Amino acid sequence: MTTGRITSALRHWLWRSVCAVSGGLTVTGRWHTKGACIVVANHASHADTAVLVAALPSAARPVFGAAADYWFDVPMRRFIATSLIGILPVRRSGDGNYDALLAAAGPALRAGRTVVIYPEGTRSTDGVIGEFRLGAIRLARDCGVPIVPVAIVGTADVLPKDGTFSPGLMEVRLGTPVDPHTISAPQLRSQVLALRGDVVADDRFALAS
Repeated sequence: MTTGRITSALRHWLWRSVCAVSGGLTVTGRWHTKGACIVVANHASHADTAVLVAALPSAARPVFGAAADYWFDVPMRRFIATSLIGILPVRRSGDGNYDALLAAAGPALRAGRTVVIYPEGTRSTDGVIGEFRLGAIRLARDCGVPIVPVAIVGTADVLPKDGTFSPGLMEVRLGTPVDPHTISAPQLRSQVLALRGDVVADDRFALAS
């Protein structure tokens, strides 16, 4: 097993354990993708990233495109980003936004990894899934990889933006991979909305809470 796979496995089991003692995590759906892909998910809490590391298979070796100015400006956050999560620093202002995303995520995708992007661009504070930006679709098209829509439920109650931690059950709902050439940003958002409101009970398995 390579160093990268060992690191991903350790992160996976670390955050599974954290989720288990934070109220529990349920995963609905199946992971159908082999090789590189882009996961797009709704975003309402810093806990979203933790539950995705726990929910996605460690073999997917997920990394996360996130704001460089937030995660890498403070030493403690930089340690969490680089050691415990696997965050790719992306500049989120200026004319070179997409070029910065491609430069950060392209090598990971070429290495067969899963890149997670929150296409709303920021955390929701009212539970409404914001409009999706085009970056994830453009990246998937340019890199020739599928997109996997994912819905996250319950994290905003556990760790709301600018709020306090409160243990509770969280859930990740995995969608089916889609061809980025056949879907628009609004259609992708609709798929995440549908996942958030539609659960397939037979595909459910749970981590002990």
